[in-house]
Amino acid sequence: MCNLYSVTKGQAAIRALFRVAHDRAGNLPPMPGVFPDYAAPIVRVGPDGRELVTARWGMPSPVFALKGRTTDPGVTNVRNVKSPHWRRWLGEGSRCVVPFTSFSEYETTAEGKKVPVWFALDDSRPLAAFAGIWTSWTSVRKAKEGEITCDVFAFLTTDANATVAPIHPKAMPVILRSEDEVDTWLRAPAPEALALQRPLPDEALRIVARGDRSDGERGAG
Repeated sequence: MCNLYSVTKGQAAIRALFRVAHDRAGNLPPMPGVFPDYAAPIVRVGPDGRELVTARWGMPSPVFALKGRTTDPGVTNVRNVKSPHWRRWLGEGSRCVVPFTSFSEYETTAEGKKVPVWFALDDSRPLAAFAGIWTSWTSVRKAKEGEITCDVFAFLTTDANATVAPIHPKAMPVILRSEDEVDTWLRAPAPEALALQRPLPDEALRIVARGDRSDGERGAG
C-alpha cells in the first residue's frame, strides 16, 4: 500500500487547481517525500468554502488493531469503506482531497531489497489528488508527545491497474484527475462519491523514477 508520496508543486498551484477560497496552511515547502504521520496539505470544505490546511497522515486505527498497544500512529490507506469504523467519516463534511505529484510503491528485487518505484500522471509530475477523508482526533500518536488533538487524514485505495500491479498487485490509491471528480468527492452524497473508488485507466499512470525515497524535484515548478 502507498506509504510514501510527494507534493512538489507550489502552494499557489494547489490553491488554483483546487479552487481554494481560504489558505490556512501557512508556508508550505515542496515535499518530495511525505511519510506516515507527516503533516501534509489537504483541501476540505469549510464553513466559507474550500480551505487548504495541513493534517497528519494517518486516520485513527480500528479498536482491534490497537490491542496491546499504547500508541496509535494511524492508518494511512483505507480500502474497506463498508466497515463501520470508516463509514462515520464518509459523509461530505469528512471528505477531503490530498494533493500529490507522485506516489511510491515498493518493489522487491531479486536480492530481497525493497526499492521505491514512483508513479505519476506523466513525467512532468502534474498536480493531482487522492480521494481522502479527515477528522480531528485525540490520541497518543507517539509516546514522547503524549496525548494530543490534531487533524488527521488518510486516502482511499482500490484495485491496482495494469501499470501499478507488476510492482504492487494488491492496491493503488484512488486518484482524482478532474475538477468534476474533485467536486463530486467533496460535495456529492456518499454513494455517488464512492463510485470514484476505482483504478485509473492503465494508460493514465507511468513510472517516473526508481530507487530514491523522495521524488519530484525535477517536476517542482
